[in-house]
Amino acid sequence: MRHTGEDAAHTSDTTSGEPVVRVRPAWTALLSLATLAVFMAFMTPIQILLPLQLEHIDPAGKHTALSWVTGAGALVAMVANPLAGALSDRTVSRFGRRRPWILGGALAGAAGLLVTAGQHTVLGVALGWCLAQAGLNAMLAGVTTPVADRVPVAQRAEVSGWTGITQSLGLVIGAVVTTMAVTGVASGYAVIALLTVVLALPFVLRFGEPPLPRELRRPLDPRRLIAGLWVSPRRHPDFGWAWLTRFLINLGNAMGTLYLLYYLTDSVRLDDPDTGVLVLTLIYTLCAALTAVPVGVLSDRAGRRKGFVRLCAVVMALGAVLLACVHTWPAALAAAAVLGAGFGIYLAVDQALVTQVLPAAEHRAKDLGVINIANSGPQVLAPAVAAPVIAHLGGYTGLYLATALVTLLGGLLIAKVRGVR
Repeated sequence: MRHTGEDAAHTSDTTSGEPVVRVRPAWTALLSLATLAVFMAFMTPIQILLPLQLEHIDPAGKHTALSWVTGAGALVAMVANPLAGALSDRTVSRFGRRRPWILGGALAGAAGLLVTAGQHTVLGVALGWCLAQAGLNAMLAGVTTPVADRVPVAQRAEVSGWTGITQSLGLVIGAVVTTMAVTGVASGYAVIALLTVVLALPFVLRFGEPPLPRELRRPLDPRRLIAGLWVSPRRHPDFGWAWLTRFLINLGNAMGTLYLLYYLTDSVRLDDPDTGVLVLTLIYTLCAALTAVPVGVLSDRAGRRKGFVRLCAVVMALGAVLLACVHTWPAALAAAAVLGAGFGIYLAVDQALVTQVLPAAEHRAKDLGVINIANSGPQVLAPAVAAPVIAHLGGYTGLYLATALVTLLGGLLIAKVRGVR
């Protein structure tokens, strides 16, 4: 892992305070590429490969099977992400604290995807996906922390906008690969696994980071490590409210997207729902890209975050209401545009906001791992909420109305964060 002295100078890690030197476009671009890798590996199986694989294994029980598999993977993610973050904070490698976890997590996640591809039972798919989630969440701990480590607060929403776009772009690229470039579920997993590693390498190899200073190194105590995963909302209320806001908005997003393929099949009755998912994802991503970076720049210049989070919640709720009330292909297209625009605002501003409420600089990766439970936790809860709603409380109309309410609640609770404007 080589890097030039100039690279090191412009990407110096700040372990005990807020960074002040603006990062360069090349740094942002390659971090975004690594972030693209991890979210492509996360989202493509959830949205496309797992539903197709499970539909083939158990056509009659596909909804329940998908819920069990994604829920089990999310449970692993809830443990793996903060644990990997805590270990990353203590890593004393000469290659720095984050890069070993980015590369190691990419390799482990790719291996998990290949294991998943070879399974022919629901249990086998669940075990393979759990392995993939463990590796990918170690990688996620590595790619999310550099923004807090190295980007000044006044540049943070802009950089978060660029990295945030890749969350949706990863699914677009994954959908193109799995529906157009290759044939078959197994080959789709294989190509996604390969791209996960390849896209992570440029950032790992190009930009260095200093090792953890000796004065900040602490002996590894497993009991203290585990105990440290708890962040008290009483002692750190802004952190707690930011976590809850993110949890609710992501719960709404998970409820609305988990059954998208089945929604197009069973409710919209689209002739080619696989292509439909790709089209909706393209529209969603384009609209997210159109709002994420510009809103991030506006937020940085204004020094304000909370108003933009409220705005994103309202916009996303409107998109969910449209899906609830009008089950047609044109309405789905319009809803994808509205939801994408709202989520683009969220991706840029909320990520910047949470980096400003972290309890301490020396364990940023662990604390961001706890924050990221608010991303993975909804993947556990969403199936448990969505499946009964679809079955007993109005089908997809009830599901998307519930999505709107949960998202709006998340937007309202951001007002409880006092230390960020």
